[in-house]
Amino acid sequence: MTTRTDTSHDPESRGLRLVPALLALTVVSGLIDAVSYLGLGHVFTANMTGNVVVLGFAAAGAPGFSVAHTMTSLGGFLAGAVTGGRSVVRFGGGPRRSWARGTFAAEAVLLGACAAAAFAAPDAPATAYVLIAVTSFAMGLRNATVRKLGVADLTTTVLTMTLTGLAADSRLGGGAGHHSPRRTASVFAMSAGALLGAWLVLHHGLAVPLLVAALVAAVLALTSSGRE
Repeated sequence: MTTRTDTSHDPESRGLRLVPALLALTVVSGLIDAVSYLGLGHVFTANMTGNVVVLGFAAAGAPGFSVAHTMTSLGGFLAGAVTGGRSVVRFGGGPRRSWARGTFAAEAVLLGACAAAAFAAPDAPATAYVLIAVTSFAMGLRNATVRKLGVADLTTTVLTMTLTGLAADSRLGGGAGHHSPRRTASVFAMSAGALLGAWLVLHHGLAVPLLVAALVAAVLALTSSGRE
């Protein structure tokens, strides 16, 4: 007689599984990059691959790009990743649910602070630098945690390897296409976040999409489990 493992008392299994949680964070990444690129001077604060390219454009003197903004974003992201790495070393030996939720909560607080700053002083010269630095720090913090979680094909901020895997491992590319649904969902999640973020920036300014991003992160901080 086959017995089923009782997971009702396993705290790791309680809550929203990590795959949908990370897809929701991928939507948030689209929102954040829409805010930063469209509203903060053509800089990315979630997608550092694009940022390195933008830095080259800015250094060459291409119009509409800022070396100072881009360096602020890269510095903030790296500082967040260092902080996230140290947090993983300190807390990563415990339940995944606990330290993942802690990181998502920190992201919610940081993005909420950015929304408050954008509401309070949207046109202040310093606001742009604050938003760039804090959102990029939040994304670096999250990326260090997501890297430790190790959920395949869900980096939440970068799609280059996801698209490569989607094509190369597809049946057309000679593969089995086993991870195609997850990879496809990740692409659509990023696109949906960018679309929503762009619409909100164009029609409601920077504060509203930042507030939406903070609320999504807060919900995930309260509901995410430690299981895929």
